[in-house]
Amino acid sequence: MALPEPPRRPSALDPMIAARLRRNDAGLVAAIVREESTGDVLMMAWMDDEALHRTLTTGRATYWSRSRQEYWVKGETSGHHQYVKAVSLDCDGDTVLVTVEQVGAACHTGNHTCFFDELPVKTGASA
Repeated sequence: MALPEPPRRPSALDPMIAARLRRNDAGLVAAIVREESTGDVLMMAWMDDEALHRTLTTGRATYWSRSRQEYWVKGETSGHHQYVKAVSLDCDGDTVLVTVEQVGAACHTGNHTCFFDELPVKTGASA
């Protein structure tokens, strides 16, 4: 088994957790966010080791912005906060599931969830 690549930015993340992460080439893992009360999938964002550390230690969902190259705490500017209730790592170590209490809309468009644009699916076909 290959050793995990080191984080790209300094982090105080517990080394035991960091060793379990399988990061992409940019040093990030996907973060799927769901609402505790409804089970709704709210959004997907990116985390590096430090964003995960901040999320785990502050109880506030913190992500890495690829476009701005900076950390952002959900709701810091919008007022639509995410209070973290649980964080789980998937079996491959490349995705975290962040369960939150969502205050306000999760999507920057003002929608409750980012997943509101359903695509047509042909039903009834067997595999």
